[in-house]
Amino acid sequence: MWTLAELAQHVEGIVVGDASCEIKGVSTLQVANKQQISFLANTKYKKYLLNTDAGAVLVSQDMADLVTTNAIVVSDPYIAYAKVVTLLNPKKQAIVGIAATASVGHGSVIPDSVSIGHQVVIQQNVTLGEGVIIGAGSVIEEGVSVGNNTRLAPNVTLCHDIEIGENVVLHPGVVIGADGFGLANDQGKWLKIPQIGSVKIGNDVEIGANTTIDRGALEDTVIGNGVKLDNQIQVGHNVVIGDNTVIAGCTGIAGSTIIGEHCIIGGGVGISGHIEIVDGVTITGMTMVTRSLTKPGVYSSGIPAEPTAQWHKNVVRYRQMDKLAIRVKKLEQSSTS
Repeated sequence: MWTLAELAQHVEGIVVGDASCEIKGVSTLQVANKQQISFLANTKYKKYLLNTDAGAVLVSQDMADLVTTNAIVVSDPYIAYAKVVTLLNPKKQAIVGIAATASVGHGSVIPDSVSIGHQVVIQQNVTLGEGVIIGAGSVIEEGVSVGNNTRLAPNVTLCHDIEIGENVVLHPGVVIGADGFGLANDQGKWLKIPQIGSVKIGNDVEIGANTTIDRGALEDTVIGNGVKLDNQIQVGHNVVIGDNTVIAGCTGIAGSTIIGEHCIIGGGVGISGHIEIVDGVTITGMTMVTRSLTKPGVYSSGIPAEPTAQWHKNVVRYRQMDKLAIRVKKLEQSSTS
C-alpha cells in the first residue's frame, strides 16, 4: 500500500483531498475501485470522471475541478501514470543460478549473479554481464556478449558474435543476428551471399515479441541507446536506428536504411532500403516510405478506411488521373498559344 502523499512525492504532484488515502493498484476510470488510482490523459475520457469509483485520479491542473474523488495534480498525467504503475508493480525477482537442464559451453563467462532458466543453451565463448536473466528455452550462440542487467524472456535467440548492451529487455521469440536477405541472381538461379556482419544493440533498449533483427552483410546492423521496438517488427541487414527512436508493431525496414534519433514510426509502416530518415521524423501508421526524408516533421501516406462504394468511386477516379492530367496540359498549351 502507498498513500497519496507518497505517490504525489514520487510523481512530483500535489494532492487534492485525503493525502492519507491508501492505494494498492492502478486501473481505468471506468472500473477502478477505492483502493486503486486512475488517470486522465485524454480529454475524451473526461466524462468518466463524474462517476468513477477510483480512490484517486492523476489529472492536469485544468481538469482538477472535474474530479469528484481525491486527485494528484501533475504536469503530465500519462507520465505520472507510467511512474505510478511501475512503482506499484515491481518486477519479480529472478532466482539466481543456473538451472539443472541448462547447457553452458566452454570458455563462457557467467557471473554468479546471473539467472539462467531451464533448457537454455549457451554456446562457447559467451560473455554475460552482472545480473543478466536468461529465460527458459533461450539460445545464445558462440561469441555473444550481453551487458549488465539485461533480461531475455523465454525462447529468445541470439545468433553468433553479436553484442547486446546493458539494461536491455528482449521479449519472447525475439531473434537477433539471423542472416539478412542477401541474394544474387546468377542466370535465373538465386545464390546466397554470406552475411558476415554483426548486430550491435545499445543500452536501455526494449525489443518486442517475435521481432527480428538481421545481422549485417558486411558492416553491422546497429540499434542505438534507448530505442523501443514493438512486436513483430522486421529490421533488415545493415539498418541503423538512432538513439531514442520508437517503432510500433508490424513495421518492416528494408536493408541499409538509416533512421535518425528521436523518430516515431507508427504500426504497419513499410520502409524501403538504402534510404535515410533524419532525426525527429514522425511517420504515421501504414505509411510507405520509398525515398529519403531529409526534413523533420510528420509524414503520412496511408488512406483511412471509408465505405466500399465510395472507395470504388475513388479508385475509378484515380485511374483516370493520368488522362485528366494530359487533357489539362493540352488546355494550358492551347490557352497560351
